Formats: sequence, structure tokens, C-alpha cells
Amino acid sequence: MAANDDEIVNRVSSGKIGLHKIDELADPKNAAVIRRKAVEKMTGTTLSAIEDDKLDYASIRNRNAENVIGSIRMPLGIAGPLKVNGELALGNFYIPMATTEGALIASVNRGAKAITLSGGGNARIIENGMSRAPVFTLDSVKDTSKFLKWVKENTAKIRKVAEETTAHGKLLDIVSFATGNNVWLRFRYDTGDAMGMNMATIATEAACTFIESNFKGARCAAVSGNMCSDKKESLVNNLFGRGKTVLCDALISAKVMEDIFKISADAAHDVNLRKNLLGSARAGSFKYNAHFANVIAAIFAATGQDIAQVVESSSGYTWTEVRGKDLYISVTLPAVEVGTVGGGTSLASQKDALSILGVVGGGNPQGSNSAKFAEIISAAVLAGELNLISSLAGRELGKAHKKLGRNTK
Repeated sequence: MAANDDEIVNRVSSGKIGLHKIDELADPKNAAVIRRKAVEKMTGTTLSAIEDDKLDYASIRNRNAENVIGSIRMPLGIAGPLKVNGELALGNFYIPMATTEGALIASVNRGAKAITLSGGGNARIIENGMSRAPVFTLDSVKDTSKFLKWVKENTAKIRKVAEETTAHGKLLDIVSFATGNNVWLRFRYDTGDAMGMNMATIATEAACTFIESNFKGARCAAVSGNMCSDKKESLVNNLFGRGKTVLCDALISAKVMEDIFKISADAAHDVNLRKNLLGSARAGSFKYNAHFANVIAAIFAATGQDIAQVVESSSGYTWTEVRGKDLYISVTLPAVEVGTVGGGTSLASQKDALSILGVVGGGNPQGSNSAKFAEIISAAVLAGELNLISSLAGRELGKAHKKLGRNTK
């Protein structure tokens, strides 16, 4: 660092200027170095492992993070090949997974082998739309009734205003929910290859301004009224979907069950009924699955997705049936919120991970890359579910974690 940089470090560490002010005094890369040195001085630590000269600090500033001091590294592994029979994802894929949990990638890998040997996972998207739900307040329930009618009659005008804010987003529909003098309008958008949360928010804010200006007495209390529902468990997402609602299934032969898992289809089915269905119901859970979140989080971390959206993206259901001596297994993910453009997908290592799947950037036609990505994710989740259920039935879970997830040295 230059002498002037040392002076800035001293001013920050003495409390004379805030960490964010460094961006006004140095170029993006140097600002990160200065900020890291200031943090070291204030906390009495050495942060050599956090330094990362491969980051494009100029592109990160005002886009991905604030007060940047470097980056955190995570192990990145690969599971596969996994055969996917989607509408867009067709063929064998290698799944990038960033995690610190031993045995997770191995779990998906073994499930992928069983699914691939059985002909692949059949993936389909049945709903697609990112939602934002502002809450409006009115004077009385009389006004609530009038407001609901007015919104229906003026949806075309609201759509025009919302779509003027974006070159790619399309307003699909508005669903209303009323409680007394409060009304939530759940706007749902086609956001192309972007996950689309920012796009939906900006468009909905414009729509709210139009509504307030044209319906006397309506006041938007918050552009997000929690009926969206973003980064929270909710029944509304399970019922109506958010992002992409994806299904994936496979028929695992008795031979594959025996050769790979050393169990019968009946044994796996019994675990699914008692653990995923009855156990989840008894616990009062919204998530009737074994570990969707494990797989979703690892893929999200690897590919630059919004990590907090693992909450709703990992909600869903695992279903099994015994067909003869074979095991039918399916997963339903109501709210997979992913994109291949925007957010963290522009970071170099995350872009590399997306390239492994063949889904970097915008697709042709628009939206095809994010849809393909969601199909692949559903198949990876299916692989993880199949293996964990089978491991539990075969009493292998503890053995796997003892071998792969524990440092016994």
C-alpha cells in the first residue's frame, strides 16, 4: 500500500471515516485492500486467506456486495454423470456443488448413478413466474370490495405500467388476497433468464404508484407484504409456486436398488412414508422431504444464486411407490428461484460452474437457460433424495459420515 493508503487505514481504524467511505478515496481493487488492512488493525487479526486478486472488484462494487475486503473460499465438487430427460435439459450432466459437508456430494453422486442406470430423471416445469406482493390499506371493507373489483377491471392498464420498467419482464397475472381493510396483490412475472426479484420489485413499485394515483384511498404500505413470499417458508409458495415449479421422477429397477443400495424398493418406500411424510406431518413441517436444502444450497453457492432463497427453493415433496419390485420416486419443488443472468452469476468462478451445466448467460429463446438449469437442479435433488432414503433404509448414514464427513486424525 502507498503512504496515502496507510493514512486512510489510520483514519478508518480511528473512527474518523466509515468503511464505506473508502470507495470514494480509492479505485475498487485498492479500496478492498485498504478496507481489509483497516479491519485487521481494528480487530487485531491477519486476514491473508481472505485476499483474492482474481475478483473483479470494479464489477462487484454497487452490484454484488458492499464494504468488500476479499472473498471466502469453499470446496467445489462435482457429482455425476446424471442423465436428465427434460424438455430443455437432455443428456448427461455433471453437477457443481460448493459445500463443507462431507458425504453430501458422494450422496448425490451415488443417487445420480442409480438414476442414470435406470434411464434418467424425467424433469418438467409446470409453472414459471416470479412474484412480488405489495400490501394496500383502505378505509373500510366497503372500499376493499370496490378496490378488488377495480383492480380486475384495470389489470391491462396496470400491466402496461409495470412492463414499461423492463425490457424483458412480462406481467402474467395479479392474484388478490383480502383481510379486512388490507389487500395484497400478488403480481407474477415472466422474468426470462433472470431470477427476477429486482425486476419484479421495480415493476411492482411503478404499478403501486399508478394504483395509488387512480384509486382514491388506496395506500401501499409496503411493496413486499410477505405474500410474495420471499426468503420465508410459506404455504402460498407451495400452493401457487414462485420462480419455477419443477417435477422430476424416475423408475429405479429392483436390480439397481440391490446392486447400488443393497436394499429392496419396499424398504426405501417404507422410510419415505414414515420419515418424509408422517414424520414431517408430526413435526408440523412444510417440507415433506429428506434433504432438498442440502442439494439446493450447494448448487446455489456454486452458481451464484441468492443463498437466502434456499428457504423456499428447498420446500417440496418426495413421493414413492412400489411397482412390482421396482421403486418409483418423484420430487416436487414448488418454488425453485434461479437465474443464469444477473446477481452472482456474473462472478467468474460462478460463471465457470454454470458453464459446466451449459447454462451461462441468457438463453435462446429467452428464458431457456434458467428453465434448463431448474430441470437439472430437480434431477440432482431427486438423486440426493433417492440416496439418502436408501442409505437410511440400509443403515448406512452414520457409516458414510464417519468415513467422509469426519476428521478422525
